[in-house]
Amino acid sequence: MPWYRLRGGFFGLGWVGDYLGDDRIWPGVAQLGQWWLWPVPALVLLAAGLRLTLPPSRRGGWLAVIGAAGIVWMMTQGLSVGLRGWNWGALEALGEVGGQQAFGAGAIFMLLCFAAMIAFGLAERGALKGDAFVLSAITLLILLVALFVFYPLVSMFTGAFQDFDGSFTAEGVARNIGDPNIWSLGCLTGSGGCGVAWRTFFLAICTATGTTLLGLAFALVATRMRLPFKKGLRLLTVLPIITPPFVIGLALTLMLGRAGFVTEFIEDITGWELGRWLYGLTGIWIAQMLSFTPIAFLVLIGVVEGVSPSMEEASQTMRASRWRTFRKVSLPLMAPGIANAFLIGFIESMADFGNPLVLGGNGGVLSTEIFFAVVGAQHDPSRAAVLATVLLGFTLSAFLAQRLWLGRRNFATVSGKGDGGRHAALPRRVAGPVACIAFLWAGFTVFVYGMILFGGFVKTWGLDHSLTLAHYARAFSVGFDRGFVWTGVAWNSFWTTMTIAMIAAPLTAIVGLLTAWLIVRQRFPGRGIFEFALMMSFAIPGTVIGISYIMAFNLPPVQMTGTALILVFCFVFRNMPVGVRGGVAAMAQLDGSLDEASLTLGASSPRTLRKIILPLLRPAILAALVYSFVRAITSISAVIFLVSAKYNMATAYIVGLVENGEYGVAIAYSSVLIVVMISIIGTFQLLVGERRLRAPVQPAPRINCQETPA
Repeated sequence: MPWYRLRGGFFGLGWVGDYLGDDRIWPGVAQLGQWWLWPVPALVLLAAGLRLTLPPSRRGGWLAVIGAAGIVWMMTQGLSVGLRGWNWGALEALGEVGGQQAFGAGAIFMLLCFAAMIAFGLAERGALKGDAFVLSAITLLILLVALFVFYPLVSMFTGAFQDFDGSFTAEGVARNIGDPNIWSLGCLTGSGGCGVAWRTFFLAICTATGTTLLGLAFALVATRMRLPFKKGLRLLTVLPIITPPFVIGLALTLMLGRAGFVTEFIEDITGWELGRWLYGLTGIWIAQMLSFTPIAFLVLIGVVEGVSPSMEEASQTMRASRWRTFRKVSLPLMAPGIANAFLIGFIESMADFGNPLVLGGNGGVLSTEIFFAVVGAQHDPSRAAVLATVLLGFTLSAFLAQRLWLGRRNFATVSGKGDGGRHAALPRRVAGPVACIAFLWAGFTVFVYGMILFGGFVKTWGLDHSLTLAHYARAFSVGFDRGFVWTGVAWNSFWTTMTIAMIAAPLTAIVGLLTAWLIVRQRFPGRGIFEFALMMSFAIPGTVIGISYIMAFNLPPVQMTGTALILVFCFVFRNMPVGVRGGVAAMAQLDGSLDEASLTLGASSPRTLRKIILPLLRPAILAALVYSFVRAITSISAVIFLVSAKYNMATAYIVGLVENGEYGVAIAYSSVLIVVMISIIGTFQLLVGERRLRAPVQPAPRINCQETPA
């Protein structure tokens, strides 16, 4: 395989015909004229010699060391030698070198071989009971997280300590770390406004609390109450998550803004002047509640379903009231889901970019401040790095608080024993408010989405409400010239978006749930640090993710800018933490004896995972698939930096339409995306199926007393 990256791509196989005539596509063995590649075959030959001469108990440790040395050397030489020679002036003392291209298929394959040496070497030494599958999964995930989470962040933070000519300087960091615009508490003392850090923190607390309560209300309505239109209510909880965020902000502006029709109606009726109350933290909070409540619902629905009915029946058998059963038994067993929903809501609010950009007004938050610090007129990478560090500090605090609250308590309620009971009915003091809140919020959601759909069928939303189909025709028209021709302006970005989303969604679910299984079921050194490292990619704003990916993957050793791969990897590692947190919350309810019984009966770890664990994690699988697929379509903050002319995503294209004043086409495009995503989400649900935790309740047999023998 070619050692270096090919401009035309590896999988197209267009390079095969020029294999002998073009030295740029030769394998690593033919590239050994470059001395920095010599250690790679030397390490491989040494590993082969150990494999043939030593028994497993003696060679395992050496194989792991060789694998680690190979990875370290390849990354070191890849970072040191760039396109035109040394990347750092201090290395010029070693002599002049020619440049090298980014790693290609051959180099990546060799990195995987070195990772396999580490995993199988540790397995031969007996680590984790010699389970090579578990060790390979851990090694591969650590390698991927290091490459696609830490490496981009390090590349970005390194730029904070560099001057324009590349020299080291800490002046920018020192200037920004104590900026009053970040840390001021003037809003509490009456001497001014609060800094952007405290505004963002307060908004995140309010959003996480509100979305967790609303998500729990919808989960209780969906699982514990017999109400009409319950399936429609469940669909409404998913609607906000499948909408580009700036569309919700635009709808709220035209409804509740200074010249919104609802605002004008209230002013005409009451005579009150509402002013610009929507622009600021209040408007951002409303938009985030609409956007992030579905995420809390998706996390909580499986946890609420997983509470064992036998425990609730035991409580009521001991004469506890329904209210006491709910408060003392059901609600505490939902603690993992509630904590994870709150944490995800907190992080989502911190990292949100679209809603603050539309509704923030003069009161910015950390994500928008970072964006303007990098791409605005000030262009201050040091300020962006400081603000990102503050954001990470808040996220770390929320993560540690969640760990301290849950502690080492056991929430397992799903065991190998059958459970044919039914969940206890909600007490009246809970059922009434929960149903009222759920239906009121559902009504508000229907109203907002009705306005969004209405905007696609009028000439100019807010000015000329004459009905028309011109916006849909312009976006999605189809012609016929010796076959169907996609003549609409939106088709190119539409098919690109669907292809990338369909690739990224299953990869995100697989990686996320595999990681959750390793975190919950396996005990290995650094497990807590590994879990937090995964959450870091979720905590960083999309703007920072996009910029850091550009800085990291625009040059060797890993070069992916302008390709579909950079979009796929960005979506996988940006959205994976939702699958991880949902899987951790669901697996906290699965008794570890299920795994132990399978392993005791001779099943391997992959078979146990496939036959025992995954069928019981169907709600978490569905949540990971739905969330990752939808986010791949609706994400904007990171995508705006990573799209190219060849691979243009839907949200970036819609932003261009909005900037050009084509609001009708933008809303029509968003409406079509909503319909398509609903259809695909339904397909995911049919493919994944439902989780069966207990046998169906059979009706009692009817006995005819006249036929009963005496």
